[in-house]
Amino acid sequence: MNKAKTVVLAGASGFIGTYLRARFEQAGWSVRTIGRRTAKGSADSARWDDDDAITRVLDGADLLVNLAGRSVNCRYNARNRAAILDSRVATTTALGRALAGCQAPPSTWLNASTGTIYRDADDRPQTESDGDLGSGFSVDVARAWEAALDAADTPGTRKIPLRIAIVLGPGGGALRPFATLARLGLGGQMGHGSQKFSWIHVENLYRTVRFLHKRTDISGPVNVASPDVVDNRELMRFVRRAYGARRGVPTPAWLLSLGAVLIRTDTELVLKSRWVQPQKLIDAGFIFRQPELGRALLSIAKR
Repeated sequence: MNKAKTVVLAGASGFIGTYLRARFEQAGWSVRTIGRRTAKGSADSARWDDDDAITRVLDGADLLVNLAGRSVNCRYNARNRAAILDSRVATTTALGRALAGCQAPPSTWLNASTGTIYRDADDRPQTESDGDLGSGFSVDVARAWEAALDAADTPGTRKIPLRIAIVLGPGGGALRPFATLARLGLGGQMGHGSQKFSWIHVENLYRTVRFLHKRTDISGPVNVASPDVVDNRELMRFVRRAYGARRGVPTPAWLLSLGAVLIRTDTELVLKSRWVQPQKLIDAGFIFRQPELGRALLSIAKR
């Protein structure tokens, strides 16, 4: 009988981590975790403040997936900016330290990054090879995140930053506020409506993780996004259809700015044009399941 493979999920308490854990367990993998709220002394888990425990959890594992990072769905004030940056860089750095102490480190380390590392783009898609990195706070965070991964000295472990687009799926992800707006009759276009919306279904994210672990020939940043990119106008039309909203009032940029203050978030999440092309995955033959946004939203809404 083949020995069950082991994956370590760092930052596994959120929507994506919970989904990945369930899918890995369904596939027969042994799952270990690293996080802030794990029980001390557990053989299969470690806390971020215990380097020795992190090394123990990582030693002998096949795959490390780091998803740790504070939510960006907040106002970008000084306190939140510091927390967002530290939650990504400090955890990635801690994993690098721990891996250096492993006798049998994981062969692959997939570290979350973000598709928002690219510039605001509505003229052409941004691929791994010719995408233009942008500017501003979110891009600075992404650069620092990937720099921390690059700086980790792990000769026995292949490292890949996952430039993940907005993740959608049943029961969570970034879809909830869009669905709420649609139900309230406010599901029209946001701003000028032509900004691109790059996304990935959480199941395809899980399948990408499995795919990249097997494909040892792939290295460097990988864009994790569906090839079906739509603009905000199309996005909201699909959302209204999925949630049975007949019409939606458009929201101008100035009103979005006011609303963002009230609900304590930032307009960049809906106004930046994200056009992320998963060129490496396409070239490697990865097959996206349910790649069309309209059908994906209908399926998510039913569940």
